[in-house]
Amino acid sequence: MLIQCTKKLLDQLNMKAESGFEEEPLFSWHANLLTINRRKTVVLVNDLTRYTVVLYGLMSKDFKRMDELIIEAISDALHEEGIKEEVIERYINHAHKVTYTKTKDRTHVSRLNKGCEYVQVYSDELETQKISNPKAGKLASMFLVSDGKTDYVYPHEELFKHLETFAGEPIFRLKAVQLKVSLQLEGHNVWRRLVVPLHRTFTDLHEILQAAFGWKDYHLHEFTFYEGGKSGQVTSFPKPVLTLACGEEAYYNPSQHEMKLESGIKLSEYLPDRQFLTYTYDFGDDWKHEIEVEKTIEDYDAPHPICLEGQGNTPPEDVGGTFGYEHFLSILANPNDPDYQHMLQWGREQGYEEFELERVNWLLKRR
Repeated sequence: MLIQCTKKLLDQLNMKAESGFEEEPLFSWHANLLTINRRKTVVLVNDLTRYTVVLYGLMSKDFKRMDELIIEAISDALHEEGIKEEVIERYINHAHKVTYTKTKDRTHVSRLNKGCEYVQVYSDELETQKISNPKAGKLASMFLVSDGKTDYVYPHEELFKHLETFAGEPIFRLKAVQLKVSLQLEGHNVWRRLVVPLHRTFTDLHEILQAAFGWKDYHLHEFTFYEGGKSGQVTSFPKPVLTLACGEEAYYNPSQHEMKLESGIKLSEYLPDRQFLTYTYDFGDDWKHEIEVEKTIEDYDAPHPICLEGQGNTPPEDVGGTFGYEHFLSILANPNDPDYQHMLQWGREQGYEEFELERVNWLLKRR
């Protein structure tokens, strides 16, 4: 494993760069030291794929075991992507020991700097509980970048392509669930059928549902499980038994049922054993979605969710709940209404549009 460091990082490591080392680009990384949120951060960018790996909140003592932390962070990043355990082991074993050298050339330093910029875009995603921060690196690797020639690529897709070549076999074999998610909107049939890998978190599922339904993530949300766990009308359930809240601002603790923060909780901890839950988005407009687990897929071969089919338009953000949505639709149905042009423009600004399966899957591929 070749780590090509900026002078700033070499000084922090208190080491002299070795020379004369060459490594396959898939196992070569450029690295820089920067400060984000007043914490020392090391950003690695792969030479071949431009995939980004992040180590955050480093203390002086941590730099004395940088070899171990780099291997751990790269391994965590591959796990975060859902890559097969045996492929990760082969990659780490093939890389051998960590060797540090100076940066290679201006092109690679420029790519490294760009990776650092993308990490800073997602500084709010950096977590202090652990030095390895695979989520931030994953998000930074979803920016479209130039391949240095005439085309543009996504680093995470480049990583998958070259790892599959290295492994000589498919690199994904995930357990997933097929979900039918229905927006409870009287008089309208709005639903999506999704396949979601079970290693993803409930925070991921929130982002997936935002993309699938065309919401804009302006508001708070929560997931709630009900006693019995069978599909049907929400009002038919005697009581909720567990709610996963999106954050402290959405957290309350009613005596009748348990409540937890959703952060870090994987779908596999509750699904598919619990077959039914609800997702509520925007506590003002109160958009409630029923989520039914239709089946489990044992060998899902993609790292991202997909939408198999769906129907119906999602109401615009901040339309005023069910009543406001019906008023909105009544104006759009009458071009002679004095508010027609205003409401048409407002709806467009809020992202109100027809459901398109292809567009939804384009968005989900980057979730």
